[in-house]
Amino acid sequence: MYERKDAYYRQAKKEGYRSRAAYKLTQIAGKEKAVRPGDRVIDAGAAPGGWSQVLLDLVGKRGKVAAIDLLPMDPLPGDNFRFWQRDLADPALPAELLDFLGGKADIVLSDAAPNTTGSSFTDQARSADLVRAVFALARETLREGGTFLAKIFGGAESDAVFREMKPFFAELRRIRPEATRKESFEMYFLGKGYRNLQG
Repeated sequence: MYERKDAYYRQAKKEGYRSRAAYKLTQIAGKEKAVRPGDRVIDAGAAPGGWSQVLLDLVGKRGKVAAIDLLPMDPLPGDNFRFWQRDLADPALPAELLDFLGGKADIVLSDAAPNTTGSSFTDQARSADLVRAVFALARETLREGGTFLAKIFGGAESDAVFREMKPFFAELRRIRPEATRKESFEMYFLGKGYRNLQG
């Protein structure tokens, strides 16, 4: 996967962010008030850590950020940050995250993308499965009324995931921050007012 040397890429290098994706989160958080000082946050699929860097700035010293990825990630400073190199589906993970956060998360978010194959059908299916995995984790770790944000590749599969998730939120929308590349078919699902439905 190539990283086009666009303005956001250059800005990220200059400002010390680990990826241009940092600006997508900055734009979403600014516009949607999605992350607040003192929030407890789970960053699923966090490597290389661009979003975790932004999150630590947003939540401040009183907040906490728990990051997870299968890939290794260089640590970030502060005792309010911890990284798990684990599978999202690891059954032991939710309890460990809640223990570190000191309670349920205010927001569970993910900028994760599957390894792309070049087949849009396959990539959309893999992206949908990844979002389902993040949401399964959120169902065990997100507080009532909390926020969910996840990247997904657009298409029929994403529409199916949207319908599956809709009952669990007071409001669920598709959003696309300005920093998203024009040719990309990625977008984000933003769910506010989480409802912990059983079943």
